Amino acid sequence: MSVLDGILEGVRADLATRQSAVSLAELKARVADTPPALEVLPRFRAPGVSIIAEVKRSSPSKGALADIPDPAALAKEYAAGGAAAISVLTEQRRFAGSLADLDSVRRAVDVPILRKDFIVTPYQVWETRAHGADLVLLMVVSLDGGLLADLLGQARELGLTALVEAHTAEELARAAEAGADLIGVNARDLTTLEVDRTVFKQLAPAIPTAAVAVAESGVSGPQDVAEYRQWGADVVLVGEALVRAGDPRTAVRDFLAAAAD
Repeated sequence: MSVLDGILEGVRADLATRQSAVSLAELKARVADTPPALEVLPRFRAPGVSIIAEVKRSSPSKGALADIPDPAALAKEYAAGGAAAISVLTEQRRFAGSLADLDSVRRAVDVPILRKDFIVTPYQVWETRAHGADLVLLMVVSLDGGLLADLLGQARELGLTALVEAHTAEELARAAEAGADLIGVNARDLTTLEVDRTVFKQLAPAIPTAAVAVAESGVSGPQDVAEYRQWGADVVLVGEALVRAGDPRTAVRDFLAAAAD
C-alpha cells in the first residue's frame, strides 16, 4: 500500500462518519443559505505572482509542523501580508486539520479560501461549499476514470473554482483534457512523499496557456518562489515555510517581493 492509499483509506472512514451525522440533503440546504463563492481566477491572473498561504499543522512526511491554536489569527496575518488566497487543510489523521478550522478562517477573512483535502466523492464537494470555501482541491492521482470530470463539473455548478493537481505528464494531460482552469503541479509525489521541485519546470510548458499555473510544495524561502515564477508559475502555494515563520505577515510579503515582475 502506498502512502496515498493509506491516507485515502482513512479519508473514506472519516467521511463515512460525517455522512452518518450530516445528510446530503442537509448539506444542500446549507449551501442554499451560503453566500456565493468568491471569484479567484482574476486575482491569480493579475501581474506578478500570487501566493496561496496555507494553514497546516502537520504532514505525513515531517509530522508536526506548528501548533496553530488559532487558525483564524494566522489567516488574518496571511491576508494582511498580501496572500491572494488561504488554503486550509481539513484532513484530520495525517494533517491534523478539520472543517472547524475552515469555518473559523472563513469567519475571519474575506479573501478566497481553498479547502485542501482528499476529495473523492460528490458529498465532499457539497461539504466544501457548505462550509464557505471558494476553491476545492481535486487530485488527479486519486480520481480514476470519469470521476475527475464529474467532480470538476459539480464544483463549477456550485460556484467553486477547482485546483486540479497533477504530478506527472499523464496526470497533467488528464487535467487539461478535463478542462481545468486552475492547474497545480505538486513537487511532492504523494505515493512516496519525495519532493522534486524541478517537476514543475518539466511540466509547466504543457499547462494550457488559458489555464492558471500553480506550483505546489518544496518552498523553503523567497528564492524558491522566485524560481517557480521564472519557470512559469502564476501562483505558488506555500505551507510549511509560512507556518514555521516567526512573522507570517512579513514572510508572505517577502515571498511576493522576491518574485515581483
